[in-house]
Amino acid sequence: MTLISEHTETDTRERILVVAERLFRQLGYQKTTVADIAKELRMSPANVYRFFDSKKAIHEGVARALMGGVEDATEVIAAKRGSAASRLRELMTTIHRMNCERYVGDSKLHEMVEIAMEESWEVCVAHMERITHTIAAVIADGAASGEFEAPDVPLAAMCATTAMMRFFHPQMIAQCANKPGPSLDQMIDFVIAGLSPRSKAAGK
Repeated sequence: MTLISEHTETDTRERILVVAERLFRQLGYQKTTVADIAKELRMSPANVYRFFDSKKAIHEGVARALMGGVEDATEVIAAKRGSAASRLRELMTTIHRMNCERYVGDSKLHEMVEIAMEESWEVCVAHMERITHTIAAVIADGAASGEFEAPDVPLAAMCATTAMMRFFHPQMIAQCANKPGPSLDQMIDFVIAGLSPRSKAAGK
């Protein structure tokens, strides 16, 4: 396969995903058919199936693209200079903001998230693993500088991610929006306090 044809195939796959996401937003995942996607692209359904072997595969591609945008944003923040606490706060706030913007209030995309959790759980697991890995990198920086006390960085990252799930998980964000509980900043304060050296946390 030549480089040009490889680029053409990549471009076509991306076009299919862009159109699919738009239709998922407009019609909902359940109501959108491969024929609908093909019609928008002015190609045959058979041609769409050359690039994705099922509607589920298209759905997974759209989900990966949406989740990948959040992952990329967090990695940029993690690589910044500055204190680990400030980067961790910005990272966690960004995840919450982006997931609110992308899913909450958009019932059609919310439906897509629910289906991803039921049918494509591995995509969601890979996303959370990457987010946890990025959080671990920031915690490791903080532990190395003495800003954080984290003898077991992977465990600390998993605990921090789990603590923030109400603010990370699209379904939980929507379900907990009007329920009693800490604010985003209060929860991040709690996580950072838990990572702080014991002498500092005790005010010594």
